[in-house]
Amino acid sequence: MRAIVYRGVNDLCLETVPVPEIGDGELLVKVAVCGVCPTDIKKIHYGLLPPPRIYGHETAGTIVKIGGKRSTLTVRSPSAPKFVVKVGDRVALHHHVPCMVCHFCRHRAFAQCPTNKRTGVTAGFEPAGGGFAEYVRVMPFVLPGVVKIPPRNTFEEAAMFEPLNTVLKAVNRLNVLPGDRVLVAGQGPIGLMFTKLLKLRGAHVLATDLLESRLKLARRFGAKWAVNANAQDSALAIPEDFFPKQTRGSAASVNRMAPFDAAVIAVPSDAAVRQAVQMVRGAGQIMLFAHTKRAGTGTPSADGHAASGLYPLDLASICVDEKDLMGSYAADFTIQKEVGRLIFSREFDMRKLITHRFPLEKAAEAVELAAHPTEDSLKVVVSVNN
Repeated sequence: MRAIVYRGVNDLCLETVPVPEIGDGELLVKVAVCGVCPTDIKKIHYGLLPPPRIYGHETAGTIVKIGGKRSTLTVRSPSAPKFVVKVGDRVALHHHVPCMVCHFCRHRAFAQCPTNKRTGVTAGFEPAGGGFAEYVRVMPFVLPGVVKIPPRNTFEEAAMFEPLNTVLKAVNRLNVLPGDRVLVAGQGPIGLMFTKLLKLRGAHVLATDLLESRLKLARRFGAKWAVNANAQDSALAIPEDFFPKQTRGSAASVNRMAPFDAAVIAVPSDAAVRQAVQMVRGAGQIMLFAHTKRAGTGTPSADGHAASGLYPLDLASICVDEKDLMGSYAADFTIQKEVGRLIFSREFDMRKLITHRFPLEKAAEAVELAAHPTEDSLKVVVSVNN
């Protein structure tokens, strides 16, 4: 089969590799679509894991074989009803699934679970997702993360299952009430997902970005206000109609207020975090979603500077003002049903996020575009057998 093999930093090669062999109780899935995720981009650009590997984990395809000479397989999960998959089913895959019994799972910190840290979908070599290949092997411990695709929905929609799951997980951690005013910094694909989901929760969203095209999109995805986050100006120019009538006043007095009930930082910018901490009022929350680089690794931030992961913080603004500074990382397969409802009902029409499609042989170009988005690019996917 054909696959895009990672051979070193920024080195992706189209190669012929064996079709994965599967064991009893495993699935062989013919890949249709795989989304390009910033997590894989980071690994490819900075060589975070040794080669060779086949990346790609936002994967949807068709079951073509079940190990053990079976035509069906019953999947049992500790947190969901059992279900049956069969050859011919169209499915979305999750490459990480937690054990549900360890300390971290009992505290719902699923990304910290040792089982969840294992990768259970592979196209060969050290398991790494494998979606940039024609076929993948799905191991037994991630089978509870398999989602069957309804007939009317597309593989592209299903490939968005994992990224939307990660965002919904983060939204669920926020104590956002209907009518709350929420800042969403960054309006790339992930930021737009936050904007839409928060709108569906009844929040009033003020979206920021450096690109005017994305500010226009933010309004279409539910932002009530969209403001250019001028990188040269530490103050955010909040529109006058953002404020309730009883609090409106001169520009000087308005700009001194902390007007947000919550903030989501969907761009790896330390400056955006500093700004959010100042602008969220007492009892508010600041959600970090894009700061996935640990201090000292040298990965640049979206605003062109090296995000340190460390920044001056007035700790009294957290303690005395009772603010929450929190993070969220990776998916939560226990919310699969809600994610499926949003996507498959098209209450959140994920098709509107996908702007660019590349064939498998041009996956390196797909990764490059996703890493350096243009004015007209949002979600980038690789079409494999679709």
